[in-house]
Amino acid sequence: MTTDLGNLSLESKDDNCEDDVVDPWNVCSKSKTGIDYDKLISRFGSSKIDKKLISRIQSVTKKPIHHFITRGIFFSHRDLHSILDLYEKGKPFYLYTGRGPSSTSLHIGHLVPFIFTKWLQDVFNVPLVIQLTDDEKYLWKDLKLEEAKKLSIENAKDIIACGFDRKNTFIFSDFQFMGESPSFYANVVRIQKSVTFNQVKGIFGFGDSDVIGKIAFPAVQAAPCMSSTFPFIFGENKVPCLIPCAIDQVKIVTYYTN
Repeated sequence: MTTDLGNLSLESKDDNCEDDVVDPWNVCSKSKTGIDYDKLISRFGSSKIDKKLISRIQSVTKKPIHHFITRGIFFSHRDLHSILDLYEKGKPFYLYTGRGPSSTSLHIGHLVPFIFTKWLQDVFNVPLVIQLTDDEKYLWKDLKLEEAKKLSIENAKDIIACGFDRKNTFIFSDFQFMGESPSFYANVVRIQKSVTFNQVKGIFGFGDSDVIGKIAFPAVQAAPCMSSTFPFIFGENKVPCLIPCAIDQVKIVTYYTN
């Protein structure tokens, strides 16, 4: 399920943009009114959350719909019908979302996906994993490694304050968890082996001057989509995953899960 880009959608017109450009690291619009989300839905292969789907969510959960859906803040999805089918049959799924820690605290825009994810966890009563991509921020930002680690700890405090189910939530930083989890690293390598540099370059726009850590990183963000990354939670069961995120993350999730 995807939300908009918050204040990023209000950026001024960029005359160098031939079309709207939206990926996890770049946002630019050719229009003074900002990003055309209908075009993004079509380009990324997702679907609008329409009235029929909203009614089904309410029918399945027997709970009031969150105002982020009714107000169109979360406006798009891929395969949400399948998740609802599983829930009706009593079969498990889990939630996965994340945060790239780039400041000492979260502002209101950062909180939007966590507020919505909290609602999803409450109404479906399912496990949740939250990835803190301190490695990503170290690669993309002018940060020292220890500073990136510290930011992930500070951000985790704000995320915990959202009130997630303590017994059903796992929050981890990549720098810490990668070294402790052979299953996580194994899935990262499986994904990396299945994708060529040309494919990654075409999807994410990496250039010859980008460090190799950037090129390899999308596999790290995709690995939590696989329940086998967390055998201490799911055992050997193959459990589907629902990912609440901003639409700029869809390229990563969609490509690697496919």
